[in-house]
Amino acid sequence: MKTYLLPNTVLHITRLSYGCMSLAGWDANPPTHADRKRAAQMLETALELDINFFDTADIYGRGKCETVFGEALKQLPGARDSLLIQTKCGIRFEDDPPGAPGRYDFSYEHIVNSVEGSLRRLQTDHIDVLLLHRPDVLVEPDEVARAFDQVQRSGKVRHFGVSNHSPMQIELLKKSVTQPLVANQLEFNLLHSGLVDVGIFTNQVGARFTAADGLLDYCRLHNILIQAWSPVAGGRLIDPRADATPQARAAAAAVANLAAAKHTSREAIALGWILRHPAGIQPVVGTSRPDRLRLSVEADQVELTREEWYSLLEAARGAPVP
Repeated sequence: MKTYLLPNTVLHITRLSYGCMSLAGWDANPPTHADRKRAAQMLETALELDINFFDTADIYGRGKCETVFGEALKQLPGARDSLLIQTKCGIRFEDDPPGAPGRYDFSYEHIVNSVEGSLRRLQTDHIDVLLLHRPDVLVEPDEVARAFDQVQRSGKVRHFGVSNHSPMQIELLKKSVTQPLVANQLEFNLLHSGLVDVGIFTNQVGARFTAADGLLDYCRLHNILIQAWSPVAGGRLIDPRADATPQARAAAAAVANLAAAKHTSREAIALGWILRHPAGIQPVVGTSRPDRLRLSVEADQVELTREEWYSLLEAARGAPVP
């Protein structure tokens, strides 16, 4: 599989990342035999397909996704040296501790404690990339900087980034954080295309301006890798549900038609649309099915023309560009 050089690092990461969010259930019970079997199967499949970058978070499955991934990795001697692990922190559930509301927490104590918990569950001595999961309205950049310095000096985290952050939120962090912020993980797919829409529809009557305004260009200008979560729109671009919107049905049909014309999978076309962008965006593929992962890696060989790329966008929009 082709690779990207992760900005401001020496890490060569595969163009597709495997997302571990679906490896275990979200209840408070311990991991099941089925969870462990699924994790082992998906890890082995991903490595067989030459995927070397794995994305998780401390909250996925309430910690169980990291646990079963770590257990599966432990069963493959030497595998840790051939792959890269990214995890995230900063989201806290309701009732943690009892009576507390759901919230975001970029405090020094929470970041450091989250890293310790992730290392323990993943059964590794370091995390390659740590992302701040969702913006904390009460963030104190100096606290984040102190936490980053602590976990980096101790060798527990190599690199840092963010997820779901706007340009100004990143700038605020950079006021104090000295380490480069190497990635920003954002929702992006044909049905959630705000990152590119804002550039196309600037100065149009009725155009909506959101936190995505300038975000794609900002990340390109500042050498921040964009990672696309939900790259196939939760499966809606592959198998639209019975209650799918006309927009989703049209986009899925366009994806299927182009896949048939190119003799490849629908997953490859939906992911290939993201990979075609010159920013070098990395889709995070979160399937829990080995067959779907195999179909997804076909995207690495897909080449979309400019005309094909815009045709897919037009189908998803339900209207031509201005």
